[in-house]
This record gives sequence, structure tokens and C-alpha cells, in this order.
Amino acid sequence: MVEMWAVFRKDLRSEYRTRYAVNALFLFALVTLTALSFATGGAGLSPLLAAVFFWVILFFSALSSLAQTFVKEAETKTELFLKLTAPDDAVFFGKWGFNLLLIVLLEIVLTPLFVVMLDVNLVHWEIWAGALLLGGVGLVSTITLLGALIAAANVRGALFSVLAFPVLLPLLVTAIRVSEVCFGGRSEVATGDAFLVLGAYAVISTTAGWLLFPFVWRD
Repeated sequence: MVEMWAVFRKDLRSEYRTRYAVNALFLFALVTLTALSFATGGAGLSPLLAAVFFWVILFFSALSSLAQTFVKEAETKTELFLKLTAPDDAVFFGKWGFNLLLIVLLEIVLTPLFVVMLDVNLVHWEIWAGALLLGGVGLVSTITLLGALIAAANVRGALFSVLAFPVLLPLLVTAIRVSEVCFGGRSEVATGDAFLVLGAYAVISTTAGWLLFPFVWRD
């Protein structure tokens, strides 16, 4: 726990100095949301379309910045130092915690902006909070592992997108189903199975990331 907290604080201090991930994350989300707001022209969105828009913004915003935690280690030549001084578990969960903090902050900021700028009605806040929490954990766990995998690659952007999309597709489809209910579509009864899938994905992706990370990080 001490080493994990040290890795988390290191990333937090580094981000405070550069603000690279925060700027990429929030600016991408804000620009995309603004473009969608002008494109829709204030027209009412269907619950399904609103859910798709929200998770597409969240997904691509996360892809644009969260994987950079390991890329920065490779670019600044601190990767070897981190391998020598911190256990693999501490590195994974330190980076995971930092990424989770960023995605939760984005979800908190993006939700009211999305509701206001696209004029949608969010009717089930408790379901929405659960979907954001489970979806965020699954998103962060997968991106953290894949970020370590592509950090040593030459064509990082293209490789990361190719690897991330098929792995995260089940999460996105399920999160959209749950979010559609929150915007007034479908029946609340239909969310039970979808929540089980979101929870299972979050647990499996976190566990798999924890178990596979030493092989990715060391080899």
C-alpha cells in the first residue's frame, strides 16, 4: 500500500506540473460536446441517441489521455527506475488509481454539461451513478493495462485504438443500454442484467489487469 500510494502521488504531482492528461481529457470532451450541441441545434434527442453520444465522448476522451501515464514513463526515461524501486502490483494500482480519479472527475463535470448543452432529461440519477462507477472502473482497468502494453511500441496511437476498441466494445454496448434507461428509454426492469454485465466486466478487467500486468510490464 505504501508503494502504491507513492506511485499515485508521483503521478499526481507530475500531472499538477504539466497538466497534460487533464488538458487532453477535458478539452477533448468539451470540444466534442460543443460540436454535438451545435450539430443538434437544440433538437430533442432520443434516449438511445443521448446515451450513445455520452459514452462515445467519454470513451474517446479516455483514449486520448489515460494511456499516457505509461507513455510518459517511457519518454522521460523513468520507466527503468520505476521497475527497480516499486513492485509490479504497486505500479499497476497506483496508475489505476490515478486514471480512475481522472475519469471520475470527467464524469462529474461532463454529466451536467451534457444535460444542459444537449437538453436531455436525466430521470434516474441513482442508476446513472452506478453505471458511471462500474463503467469507469472497467474503462480504467482495461486502458491501464493496454497503456503499459503499447508504451514500448513505435506506433502507439494506432496500436492503442486497434487494441482498445474490441476489448471495450462489450462495456460500451452495456453501458449504453443502462444509460438509455436513465434518459427515459426502456424499462427499469431491463437494467438488472445489464448491471450484472457491467459489474462482471469491472471485476474481470481489474483482476485480469492485475494478474497480467507483471508480464506486460517486465517483458
